[in-house]
Amino acid sequence: MAETKIFAGPRVRRIRNGLDLTQTAMAAELGISPSYLNLIERNQRPLTAQLVLKLVSTYKIDVEALQPSSDTGSVSALKEVFSDPLLEGELPGDTELLEISDGAPNASAAIVKLYRAYREQQTRLSDLSNLMGETGQVVGPQESQLPVDVVRSAFENAPWCFPALERAAERITEALKAHSGRMAALYSLLRADHGISVQVLPVETMPVWRKRYDRHSGRLFLSERLPRADRAELLAQELVLRRESAVLDEEIELLKITGDEAKRLARMELSRYAALAVLMPYERFLQTAERVKHDLNVLTARFETSFAQVAQRLVALQDKSSGKRAGLPFFMMEVDQAGTVLRRVGAKGFPIARFGGNCPKLAIHAAFSSPDAILAERVIMPNGDVFLTICRTLDGPVAGAGERPRRTAVLLGIEDDYAKAVLQANQPMEEGKGRGTVVFSGEDIATRRITHAQLLPDIRHAGPVPVGSACRLCERSDCVARAAPPITKPLGLDDLVQGFGAYGLT
Repeated sequence: MAETKIFAGPRVRRIRNGLDLTQTAMAAELGISPSYLNLIERNQRPLTAQLVLKLVSTYKIDVEALQPSSDTGSVSALKEVFSDPLLEGELPGDTELLEISDGAPNASAAIVKLYRAYREQQTRLSDLSNLMGETGQVVGPQESQLPVDVVRSAFENAPWCFPALERAAERITEALKAHSGRMAALYSLLRADHGISVQVLPVETMPVWRKRYDRHSGRLFLSERLPRADRAELLAQELVLRRESAVLDEEIELLKITGDEAKRLARMELSRYAALAVLMPYERFLQTAERVKHDLNVLTARFETSFAQVAQRLVALQDKSSGKRAGLPFFMMEVDQAGTVLRRVGAKGFPIARFGGNCPKLAIHAAFSSPDAILAERVIMPNGDVFLTICRTLDGPVAGAGERPRRTAVLLGIEDDYAKAVLQANQPMEEGKGRGTVVFSGEDIATRRITHAQLLPDIRHAGPVPVGSACRLCERSDCVARAAPPITKPLGLDDLVQGFGAYGLT
């Protein structure tokens, strides 16, 4: 019967070193020559079954200690290291990995630790590069970005106000005055000036499309899934695309957006901006917003629009051309339930460097647990900057039976420098009596009040919520909501101490 052979030299050597024996002493106890033991430890001779039994009986060890480690975590971790594209092709097979793992387990663990530190450093550098890009610093050629990222970066860094599009919207608004009723006027102008008839189709005909235009019949089809406000926006957008195409092209050139796909995406966003300007004309909307103290619900009902449309229009009220007045410098972001940022715009550009918007403690994420409720909250950044935020969920297209409805949330924010005068609502500040707070700009107390700030608690008893721009960029050490370690500090993990956050961090 053939003997079972095991090559486990490094393991035998570890056992011998652990017992503090010389090769001569162990060889004598096992009944073999020192030279033969030396060959075994160098994997040039196998361990026979008889020698395995002798080792087990002589030194009272577990036979598992002599088993090969091909399925252990150490070999698996080494495979991960050498599967990196940087090292691909360096090892022809697993034999050398086994030799490294068995022959030098401590060195093997060090290799894995060094590789994982390298990967973490690469991630940190990538995050820092993204941060520099978001703050307007050049990190590489525009062509290296995806078209959607090119467009998003252009709009996030530029003020969300386009005077030329405001004037284009005014021309369309003037043309609509010849027809009565907003929706009827949109329908009539499309048919009269462009020969386009509009038809709303059932969901079984247009299951995934918002709109579709048939060039042959001159018909514009809209999905019945769309709420009335979204249908009005699409009709106004169609008018903008057909009547003010040259203005859109000029704005794209001014934004220095290159690439056909990026230009098409920018064209859609700019036409949507102009469409909202058609539905909510600048002067009338600004005066109404100030008169109702920026009550978003009232503005939604007054202009027959959605909450998201009103929020985005408030951001755009910064046109100072032709003697116009500017509104409050709001900024806005929209996210979905997974936390994906869908849109970020600001009156001065989105304040990504100061506000960020990726903190899990922001009320925009809590809004999903309270659909349709407006959450007003003051937040404070690590550097002391304070912002007022107003958040609410938005419903997407009407969902059919068995479908999971699409829901997003919007955050409308403003720097506390423009809303820093915090007074008691409609009453003098008396001890123990507080009906909430009213926030307004110091420029015009009578017209600049923000109604939803009344939802805030009395600032004397509840300060702003501490937040950060993003977990990887936030150095707060007392945050139990942390989702990722900061890239600006080493982890410094301690086996004896563990926090509530991810990776045991506080």
